[in-house]
Amino acid sequence: MLSKTQDFMTDWQQSYRSRITTPEEAVKVIKSGDRVFLTGNASVPLPLLDALVKRAPELRDVEVCHPLTICPADYVAPAMAGHLRINSMFISANVRKAVNEGRADFTPVMLSEFPLLFKNGHLPLDIALIHVSPPDRDGFCSMGAESGLTISAAEVSKIVIAQVNTQMPRTLGDTAMHIDKMHHIIPCDTPLFEMPMGEDADQAIVEQIAAHIASLIPDGATMQLGIGALPNAVLKFLFDKKDLGIHSELISDGVIDLVEAGVVNGSRKSLHPGKIICGFLLGTKRLYDWVDNNPLVELHRTEYVNDPFVVAQNERMVAINSAIEVDLTGQVCADSIGPKMHSAVGGQLDFIFGSSRSKGGVPIIALPSTSTLRDGTVISKIVPMLKLGAGVVTSRNHVHFVVTEYGVADLYGKTVRQRAAALADIAHPRFRDEIRAQARELNYLQG
Repeated sequence: MLSKTQDFMTDWQQSYRSRITTPEEAVKVIKSGDRVFLTGNASVPLPLLDALVKRAPELRDVEVCHPLTICPADYVAPAMAGHLRINSMFISANVRKAVNEGRADFTPVMLSEFPLLFKNGHLPLDIALIHVSPPDRDGFCSMGAESGLTISAAEVSKIVIAQVNTQMPRTLGDTAMHIDKMHHIIPCDTPLFEMPMGEDADQAIVEQIAAHIASLIPDGATMQLGIGALPNAVLKFLFDKKDLGIHSELISDGVIDLVEAGVVNGSRKSLHPGKIICGFLLGTKRLYDWVDNNPLVELHRTEYVNDPFVVAQNERMVAINSAIEVDLTGQVCADSIGPKMHSAVGGQLDFIFGSSRSKGGVPIIALPSTSTLRDGTVISKIVPMLKLGAGVVTSRNHVHFVVTEYGVADLYGKTVRQRAAALADIAHPRFRDEIRAQARELNYLQG
C-alpha cells in the first residue's frame, strides 16, 4: 500500500503530465483582446514568445505587459501592429525604437508598484507566460531567476502557461508556485539569457567614479546595486570593507566574489540578517548555478523588496543608481533623453527614498561627467537645466549625493546656490566655466 506522501506525489505527477503540451498548442488559449503578462529579464520564455509571434496574425489587439526583457525583438516588429501591442513598464533596448515610434506603449511606474498594477486589478490579466524550475517532491516550482516581478502577476492571472526548464535555478524565499496553479506546462532544457556585467568603453572613468562611491560605503552597510558596468566596478573596490549585506532589486555575478572573500556576510544587517535579499537575477550561468538551492540567497516579491519603507529598515542602507543628466538644482533625469523615452524609473526612487530614511543611509546618484553623441560631440551631464521634455526620476527634494569621476557633491540640506556650486565643481573641467556662467544667468550663483 502506498503511503499518504506517495499518494500525493502520484496525484500531482499525474496532474503535471496531463498539462504538458507544446508552445504552439498552449498559446491557442490566447484570444483577441486578451491582456498577457510576459515574465522578463533573464527569464523570458522564448519558445512561448516565438509561438505567440507566429500566431499573432490570427489575433487582434492582444496587449503584452512586461518589465525589462532580454530577447530578440520580433514581438515588437512593425508587422505585429494591430495584432500584438506591447505595454512595457521598463524600456529595454529591444523595444526602445518601437516605443519611441508609437508602435508600443510605455507605462511609467515605480518598480515597487509594478506587481501591484496586476495584483490590485488596475491591469487585470487573462494570461501569464512564466518560466519556472522543475517541481520539487511536493509539486512546487520556483520562479527562479525572475520571481519578484512575476509571482504576484501569475497568481492573479486567469490562465497560467508555464515553461518548466531543467536549467532554471531553484531559488529560495517567496518564489514557489504549485503545478496545480499552472494550466499548461511546456517542459524544456534551455539556457537562460545571460547579461555579463563587463567593462565599459570608458572603464577608467567608471573606476574613478566607483572609487569615490566606495569611499562613502561604511563597514556594516547594506547595499542596493543597479545594472551595468558602474555597479559592477563598485564591487571591485569593496574588498577592504567588513560585514557588508545586500538588499537589492537584483544581483549579478560580482556579488559572488565578495561573498567568497567574506566581505558580504550580512552579519550586521538589521533586516534579514545573514541573507542576500533581491527580486531577480541578471548575470551569467555562473550566477544562476551559484544561487541554485543556495540558502544564503532569497528572492522576494518586488513590492516587498523595493518598498521604500522596507528598504528603510536596513541600517546604513547604501543605494547606488545612475542618471542621464543632473541639473544644478539636483533634479535627476534617468529615464529619457529629452522627450525620447529611454528606460524607466525602475527601482531608483524606491531605493533613494528608502535609503534616505535609513539610519546612517547613503543615497547615491552616480554618472560620468560627460557623454559622447553619435556625431562625436561631447556634452556635459551636469547641466544648468534638464533638456526640454526630460523626465524627473529623482526630485531635487530626494537627492543626497551626486558622484562623477571628479568627486562627490553632497546636496542634502543645501541651498540652490550651494548645490549649483557643488555640482559645477564635479562637472568636467572643460564645461565648468560655461556651467557657472549659466548658473549666474539663472541667479543660482552670484558674482
